[in-house]
Amino acid sequence: MVIRLLRLSFLAGATLLQGQVVGASISGSVRDESGLAIASAVVSVRNLETGAERKLVADDAGRYSAPSIAIGRYQVSAEKPGFNSQVKTGIELAIGQSLVVDLTLPVGEIKQVITVEAAGSPVNQSTQQTSGLVSERQIKELPLNGRSYDQLVTLNPGIVNYTYERSGGVGTSSSSVGNMFAASGRRPQENLFLLNGVEFTGASVINNTPGGTSGQLLGVDAVREFNVVTDTYGVEYGKRPGAQVSIVTASGTNSVHGTVYEFLRNSALDARNFFDQGTMPQFQRNSFGGTLGGPIRKNKIFAFGNYEGFRQHLGLSDVTLVPDNNARLGIVNGVNVGVAPAVAPLLALWPVQNGPELGSGIGEAFSHPRQAIREDFGTTRLDYNLSEKDTFFGTSSRRDCSTRRVSAIRAAVTFLPA
Repeated sequence: MVIRLLRLSFLAGATLLQGQVVGASISGSVRDESGLAIASAVVSVRNLETGAERKLVADDAGRYSAPSIAIGRYQVSAEKPGFNSQVKTGIELAIGQSLVVDLTLPVGEIKQVITVEAAGSPVNQSTQQTSGLVSERQIKELPLNGRSYDQLVTLNPGIVNYTYERSGGVGTSSSSVGNMFAASGRRPQENLFLLNGVEFTGASVINNTPGGTSGQLLGVDAVREFNVVTDTYGVEYGKRPGAQVSIVTASGTNSVHGTVYEFLRNSALDARNFFDQGTMPQFQRNSFGGTLGGPIRKNKIFAFGNYEGFRQHLGLSDVTLVPDNNARLGIVNGVNVGVAPAVAPLLALWPVQNGPELGSGIGEAFSHPRQAIREDFGTTRLDYNLSEKDTFFGTSSRRDCSTRRVSAIRAAVTFLPA
């Protein structure tokens, strides 16, 4: 099974052509120390990670606005002849967030720059909900069983992991190969996942939740952050009434950065399953990969790549109802009814009872059918700062996965005396 996701975005004149949320915005006003508006002040909004800079001119009321800019660390400055300049740094911009950054320019003929370090998050006057933000630090440092970062969705109130309560096996219309979540009591199929503004889906018939055959949503090291919006949200969201999960991938910066990792989990480190009989079944899971990002041309072109591999060999804990050992000999409830010659070859196809008898010729057979899962996930991203007003980025994601399983027969046979 191979799944590909490609996105190309072009931000022209500070207007995002796609209608979905992939960035954020900064706005505010420029005033003097008495509170009067300073018209025509030049405001610079600079991304400290990529060097991208947008210059704006305040209107007659001293207001400025920089919509549809990439998330990250920013510096905002303002200047005008006859006034001292002011620079505000330490501004962290999250996905879907609209920050209000006001600047105050003291009157002065001497060239002087006043630098202010933001003590906390600037005022957020947006109607968008950002309380559901899962930050880069949370994604990278919180423990994950299998490194499926969508498990962190439940950090938000009113969201329940519904994965183990679903009905239908893998391959059915109600199945899901990934995790499923109920937000504010809504059905898991009503959630919408967006990866860089494009709907991120899975592989089953009506599966709206991304994921592969491993049941994991790989690529945690490629995710910068994601935001979960529930109940009420703006017109930029829609299509489904459940949670709106907006995921933004990491990008290259002016600094070269990367990681290499491998995580191991196996039967030597795990406890025995309640249904395991005899020797503990085999279990071996390896998650490995790496990331690399950096500049192709400083302050202009950046690239980022991520690869993650998932390998698992697991002996499943399986309980099957089979003809018990007496039934194989034709003895049911103490009565020898015999075995018809045509039935004898069929009995050989059933697993042999190795558990307790349940009566009426039925017993339990414990087995460990082998399951092998291979999944590879990769993401690449290219960012290009065309000018002060135009930026471009493109992302491509690919998932290649397969699973193999040898299952025991699951059925029950009742023998009745003639």
